[in-house]
Amino acid sequence: MTFTAEQAKAAFPDEVVTKAVTRLVRVPGLDKPVALITLDNGHDHTRPSTFGPQGLASLNAALDEAFAAGPAAIAVTGKPFIFAVGADLSGVEAVSDPALAREIAETGHTVFRRLTDSKIPTFAFVNGAVMGGGLELALSCHYRTLSENTAAISFPEVFLGLFPGWGGTQLLPNLIGPDAAVTVIIENALNQNKMLNVAKAAELGIVDEVLGSADFLEQSLAWLANVVNGEVTVQRREIDRGEAWDNAIARARSIVDGKTHGASPGAAKAVELLELARNNDLDAGYAAETDALAELLLDDTLRAGLYSFNLVNKRAKRPAGAPDKSLARKVGKVGVVGAGLMASQLALLFVRRLKVPVVLTDVDQARIDKGVSYVHGEVDKLQAKLRISPDEANRLKALVSGSLDKAAFADADFVIEAVFEEMGVKQQVFGELESYVSPEAILATNTSSLSVSEMASKLQHPERVVGFHFFNPVAVLPLLEIVRGEKTDDASLATAFALGKQLKKSSVLVKDAPAFVVNRLLLRFLGEVLTAIDEGTPFDVADHALDPLGLPMSPLVLTQLVGPAIALHVGETLHAAFPDRFGVSENLKRFVDSGKTAVWQWDSSGKQTVDPEVAALWQQGDKPSTAEEVRERALSAIAEEIRIMLDEGVVAEAQDIDLCLILGAGWPFWLGGITPYLDRTGISTKVNGKPFLAPGVASVPA
Repeated sequence: MTFTAEQAKAAFPDEVVTKAVTRLVRVPGLDKPVALITLDNGHDHTRPSTFGPQGLASLNAALDEAFAAGPAAIAVTGKPFIFAVGADLSGVEAVSDPALAREIAETGHTVFRRLTDSKIPTFAFVNGAVMGGGLELALSCHYRTLSENTAAISFPEVFLGLFPGWGGTQLLPNLIGPDAAVTVIIENALNQNKMLNVAKAAELGIVDEVLGSADFLEQSLAWLANVVNGEVTVQRREIDRGEAWDNAIARARSIVDGKTHGASPGAAKAVELLELARNNDLDAGYAAETDALAELLLDDTLRAGLYSFNLVNKRAKRPAGAPDKSLARKVGKVGVVGAGLMASQLALLFVRRLKVPVVLTDVDQARIDKGVSYVHGEVDKLQAKLRISPDEANRLKALVSGSLDKAAFADADFVIEAVFEEMGVKQQVFGELESYVSPEAILATNTSSLSVSEMASKLQHPERVVGFHFFNPVAVLPLLEIVRGEKTDDASLATAFALGKQLKKSSVLVKDAPAFVVNRLLLRFLGEVLTAIDEGTPFDVADHALDPLGLPMSPLVLTQLVGPAIALHVGETLHAAFPDRFGVSENLKRFVDSGKTAVWQWDSSGKQTVDPEVAALWQQGDKPSTAEEVRERALSAIAEEIRIMLDEGVVAEAQDIDLCLILGAGWPFWLGGITPYLDRTGISTKVNGKPFLAPGVASVPA
């Protein structure tokens, strides 16, 4: 079954149509022409080609034309830098009719399978970015070439809460083996949508030949001719359908259980379909994909994933409340106050992205030397991994220096402090800086919880102070909370946003409120978990109570990662501001005072147990809760806190809360951050009397 042009237009009226155009190309060495189909949506590479019903109908018509010509071969390629990146997700969001959902699933299979079942050899000339349905189209062809400069190769579906549903779960394991397919479809997707590079795609056998980018099409056509003439024989690996397949599926289940805890139907379905692919029966496999895809397209978990996708790819690029970018000042030199690990990470980020002089300062030369040495060492690692050239490594290292004298900041345009998290210390630092820097230089703080306004209150120019809160590890987490103090002016704020963009971070404007967004919410639910433990709930019951959400780590493991002392400090800041909602656990204080950093310990088999010394110092009551009670309590607390934060104007909308949790805490796409989940489970209405989002925003339209 396929859409007619009229049906396709009615299904997705706003589709940006990827048109498929067939032309006949004469290739030396072949008696007949090659039917070359080019996919192009009419936009440049910043708007990649996708497939909606009209795009699939166009490809189907192009295939009709290609087959009618009786060519030597049929090849599919894309517009410059883009092959195709999958289904038109914007159209999927509007689907609420089960019949339409099934037709979309069936049409992709029907059109792509024409290439698989063809008696004429079919080729995919993958000339650029290829993801999702685009990769399934390429896999549907008999042979594949790949341009050496292709930037993005992946199956992102499981990351979104879906699965590759146009043949991917059946074709890939039968091409490269089940274990490699588990890596590409499940493991990479659940590791923050990790991409394959060209070398890895070739090593795995996803493509048959990697060719230069300058004359990629010409080389691909020449290679095609050699294949058709029998001068080149493509070797396919032998697939073990026995024990190796069993082991691969067991690994897939382990990854999915560990990463999602049953919270993502798409991930679970991907495992089932990969198991089914063992039989290499495309009729059965495609029918199962169609059934599952038709069902999942109408699942609110997928809609939450699409909502997350839009937040990260659209809202994050146009931050709500950011001043006009024309007000931003140029930053030609950066100062970093402090030379500890966080400060050194910041210095590395600034020098890599801005390629301007960066100078660190600290209280003694030994610390400064250690900080500069850290940056130099990380640059050397980048060079060793061939991510930068030796020349660039030398230039970057030459740009980083240290000084005991803050006069080194005299010509800096942007100075960020990353010193001890104590208001008096930070005020002193800013006071000293003001006597050295120019009146226009921006003073930024990486504070995780303290008031930016209070930090600036004793300065002559408080208008140039801004919060610039990164998350650890700085190189990995993309969120930047930009905090506007009471007197921060638009030029300083605009410069901060411009700088965030240059640093390749996603910035969210946040009001100057205790602990801002991410830490405030994490501490709210951590507080409920700690209280439950203090009352007598077993550590494992309380810590794993939130597992059904599929969060990246449990509360106690998260505390270990950020550091219990930091968690305690932020908790004390929040307790001082909101004593009725944020308590301070005396047990956590004892835990920090003891020098312990982890509640859990693991043996060689991976078994998790409470550190006996921690169990001994933790004084528990005799009122334990069940996991369900802890989860209800924690989620109700989060729902309450989000509503209060929105009422306070900490961020513009609930969408910004979700964006912060996705980018700053790594909360999964299928959760939608958190508010879609709270709405879907009824917790929002129970706690606040109404949902956070309008119907259809992160759910199936009524």
